[in-house]
Amino acid sequence: MVAWALSRLLLLATALVVAASHGWRLADVLGNWDVKHFATIATQGYAPDPQEMAFFPGLPVLMRAGAVLGLAPVWSGVLLALVGSALAAWALARLAGTGAAVAWLFAPTAIFTAVGYTEALFCAAAFWAWERARADRWAQAAVLAALASTLRVSGLFLVGALALLALSWPPVRDRALGVRVRAALVRGAWLLLPVAVIGGYAVYLWTLTGSWTAWYSAQEAGWQRTFTLPWDAVRATLDAVRPGGYADQHGWGMMFRFELVSFVVGLLTTGWMLRRRRWGEAGWVGVQVLAFSLSPWLMSVNRAVLLWFPTWSILGEVAAHPAATRSGRLTRRLLVGGYALGSVVTMVWWAWKFGTGQWAS
Repeated sequence: MVAWALSRLLLLATALVVAASHGWRLADVLGNWDVKHFATIATQGYAPDPQEMAFFPGLPVLMRAGAVLGLAPVWSGVLLALVGSALAAWALARLAGTGAAVAWLFAPTAIFTAVGYTEALFCAAAFWAWERARADRWAQAAVLAALASTLRVSGLFLVGALALLALSWPPVRDRALGVRVRAALVRGAWLLLPVAVIGGYAVYLWTLTGSWTAWYSAQEAGWQRTFTLPWDAVRATLDAVRPGGYADQHGWGMMFRFELVSFVVGLLTTGWMLRRRRWGEAGWVGVQVLAFSLSPWLMSVNRAVLLWFPTWSILGEVAAHPAATRSGRLTRRLLVGGYALGSVVTMVWWAWKFGTGQWAS
């Protein structure tokens, strides 16, 4: 709870400094980029701009509910993010320990868990869904996964990862394949609920547009997300970070560099989980890494790292790993302290970029 409060206060302080130094309203600082899209949907629906269909309706519905209480969408988003980030950190602490939760709260891209984006609420629902599934409470896990699926398309990946978890369930993992499949089917049947939610959104968009691919078309029209082979996406991103290149001239080069780092983090996390035979966690991260590599360039991977609870679990394990010697303990403290300092500094820098309206991934 202390880490949650400190991290949120630090992000708020950064926003206040941005507002004061530029003479802006705090609501304007906290309402940049996708917050505007969610606010538009909350107040006007999907009709004004077909590109808005790229955003799932869960958060705009909650923002509209906030309007009943007299809250502007920006402030509803902030309050929802505060609650969501607290719940997500709680779930992560239960899944992987306090260290993992603290690392997540002070993540470089933590600004997206403090404003009207879906990351905080999605992580809260998804992390708790995983925790409940691990506790063999699959009905509860399915309801939580369904809630997550109202927020972003990542809910589809969550369903797939939970299905892998059901198939590799520890009590039946070493039994015959038939026993494992039957156990997975019993547990996995609950996952039809979040699948129905995602299907319901597709049907809703079809009623508006007459197209079953309205969500993908919105992604293509607004963000040029067209199918690209992974190696071509990586090559295009590497070209984007060239000094003096197009992206670098617009101040985007650093973000593309971070996208590459985040992509590598996803690959390493997937490999780590595969090596430990944690198939569900490997699938959760691996399928997202693959999905991001099928666009013309790597984009939004930085924010997706927030969703990867296996990554934060690894950080928590490494930080808590006991050292056998005095020099080893000193080295571990230096590495953990150096990472913590770097993460906090980067978090503030990222919040400044977001608050000033610069491209922040």
